Amino acid sequence: MEPQPLSDDLRRYAILIWHWAWLIVMATVLAAVSAYLVSQQMTPIYQVSATLMINEAPGTGGVDYSSVLASQRLTQTYAEMLTTQPVLDEVIQQLSLPMEAKELKEMVTVQPVRDTQLIDIQVEDIDPNRAAAIANAIVIVFSDQNTAMQEARYASTKESLKTQLDEIQRQIDEVNTTLAALGDGTETQAERDRLESTLTQYRQTYASTLQSYEQVRLSEAETISNIVQAERAVPSDVPISPRILMNTALAGVVGAMLAVGVIFLIEALDDTIRGPDEVTRYLQLPVLGVIQQVDESEELITISEPRSPVSEAFRSLRTSIQYTSVDFPLRKILVTSPMQGEGKTTIATNLGIVLAQGGKKVSLVDADLRRPTLHRKMRVSNRRGLTSLFMGEDIHLDGALRESSVSGLFLLTSGNLPPNPAELMGSERMRRVLSNIEERSDVVVVDSPPVTAVTDAVILSKHVDGILLVMQPGKTKLAAAQKIVEELRRVGANLIGVVLNNVGANGSRYYSYYYSYYYADEYYGDRRPRKKRKKKR
Repeated sequence: MEPQPLSDDLRRYAILIWHWAWLIVMATVLAAVSAYLVSQQMTPIYQVSATLMINEAPGTGGVDYSSVLASQRLTQTYAEMLTTQPVLDEVIQQLSLPMEAKELKEMVTVQPVRDTQLIDIQVEDIDPNRAAAIANAIVIVFSDQNTAMQEARYASTKESLKTQLDEIQRQIDEVNTTLAALGDGTETQAERDRLESTLTQYRQTYASTLQSYEQVRLSEAETISNIVQAERAVPSDVPISPRILMNTALAGVVGAMLAVGVIFLIEALDDTIRGPDEVTRYLQLPVLGVIQQVDESEELITISEPRSPVSEAFRSLRTSIQYTSVDFPLRKILVTSPMQGEGKTTIATNLGIVLAQGGKKVSLVDADLRRPTLHRKMRVSNRRGLTSLFMGEDIHLDGALRESSVSGLFLLTSGNLPPNPAELMGSERMRRVLSNIEERSDVVVVDSPPVTAVTDAVILSKHVDGILLVMQPGKTKLAAAQKIVEELRRVGANLIGVVLNNVGANGSRYYSYYYSYYYADEYYGDRRPRKKRKKKR
């Protein structure tokens, strides 16, 4: 089995999309309009941004890899600390916000700027002014809390040294007071010398303690990182949500994609014959004709409208059949279908008419002994017909094979319905009947029941020269068609080809596949579809 050309697949998909274009457009417009209306009803959300910079302490700076890594970790740590409970609680208290810390945290997004010491703070709120106030307050509160937290590490040491300095200063003051109270006598010289020696020791201790105090302050200054607000948050006039145009466009695209997906799903689940390419690919049979949908009131369209495109399609079918039998002319043609209601009798009747119009002597035989319809289509009596020829020893066609209103076309209706149609079709009597009709005709067209319903067509296949299968796109199941083709080939039947009937029935998408069949011939000046005639009451 040869693979189908890519161009054929693309063409089929393009036709499929074109046929369902109304659904795609409707889904796109519906989705876009819905998204637009919903977006219009949504409360606008504004976003503001503030940026803070971390000035690292002088004593922590460095150019080696470990220093850089420590700086990145510090920035990431600060980014996490910006939305901690103490910071958010203080912001809520300062701004008197009617919310809890958990709600405020959901409004704040903190993101370190890559390869920098900057941290970006974004706040989303329905009020742009409140959002800006929150962002700025977070920076200030965090900076104050961070400074207080780092200063707390040196507070106890500084307090202890400050207490020692105060105590030493008190002692120095006491010694100075005592010295001032001593006189200049020789009896007090020894006491003065002792007090001056003690004062010198106190002053040395004070200087040493003061030096330690200054060293602690210096260490504090070198190790405390400072946080600076590099950019203040300002209110925004443009909301970030909803983005009406973007939402509308995206909804339209999604709607179109969903519609296309549904279309291709329908196509994938469709297990019917859809076109000539599938007949050729799966059944290995040629498509001899494509017949457009015909009204029930115009089933004999080759008589009522001989110049219509449908009548021309039947004449093209006649020509195709003649080309299939150049070396061995087909004298007896069986017309059948896989399923009931695919229009086999309409095809057989109009085929017989165009063959007769082409100068042939044609006999049209209704071998459907279960649901015969040929007599109703041709408006003749069914009192005497095919089953009447099985009575008696001799076969007398006179009275059963009657001339129709079409010159050269003769009819043999079914006659009264028998209880054993299959046995009659396979009998030697049936072969002799067809042989006698063949002697009086150039072509015999036999209408038989559907193959999948009964075995009549399979049995009749050994009495005819060729079998013409009638199928309807969108109705004939592919599995059923494959089954009957296999069954007919198994018994040695000569399958000459397929006729696609009722193409475009009920405005189905299959009409697009065969549009060129109807209007490609420049013989017709008006290429518009033929309007249906109203039924006469």
